[in-house]
Amino acid sequence: MTDKVPSLSILLMILALAVSVALPVGLGIYYRKVKKADVLPFFIGCAIMVLFAFILEPIVHRVILNSETGKSIQGSVWLYGLYGGAMAGLFEETGRFAAFKTILRRNRENDANALMYGAGHGGLEALAVLGIASVNNILYSVLINSGNMSLLTSALTGETLEQVEGAVRTLITTPSWHFLMGSVERIFAVILQMSLSVLVWFAAKQRGRFILYPAAILLHAITDAATVVLSRSGASLPVVEAVVAVLAAVIALIARKVWKDNAVSSHLSEETEP
Repeated sequence: MTDKVPSLSILLMILALAVSVALPVGLGIYYRKVKKADVLPFFIGCAIMVLFAFILEPIVHRVILNSETGKSIQGSVWLYGLYGGAMAGLFEETGRFAAFKTILRRNRENDANALMYGAGHGGLEALAVLGIASVNNILYSVLINSGNMSLLTSALTGETLEQVEGAVRTLITTPSWHFLMGSVERIFAVILQMSLSVLVWFAAKQRGRFILYPAAILLHAITDAATVVLSRSGASLPVVEAVVAVLAAVIALIARKVWKDNAVSSHLSEETEP
């Protein structure tokens, strides 16, 4: 294979890696320095993402999707989208709610900690999804363009070799702008995660606001389900990302309204909560 990965593609892969690191680090520094948020919520957000989204949720997926019901779910784009969205919303928002009610109970005086938590939660996701993929893409691209891909493929056979060769073809043939879309998508995903954190924050903090917790689950589920259904239905990448952007913006506006309605009275509510 003599074709090479376009230089622009590699440049945008490097940009994606930078974005995946700059998002959590930059937001964490901003909320710490400017909004005087605590450091702990950031790292709890990271930990909850790992525990609930990367460990517990996949365990449930293995049980359900390997069953007869799971086969039916995977056979339908709509069912799979609704299932995936519901599970993501349930696990991540429950993790948030549990963290705000327990570990971060003493950090609830400063409402900026809701956003600090969201920066950790969404930032860790950006690192795991975009960062790792970008590192792999860059390494593969360097090996391809330097003619050293045999260093990886020489010891491979069968299905593994086919997968690597498929990845190589994908890197060479994918339009460069696709790699830019990964950065854009992660930015909107972090906005979404921070907005959902605000909803669950006030659900956990204030009496009479519990409804915001199931509302966050529903909004999260709708966003993820729409992404899955559109992607699996053959919608173009710009269309998928446009829908994600619109949903993230709407949820951000909802979170802003919730913040305005609750932040002013939050201290009084905290004092009356047992």
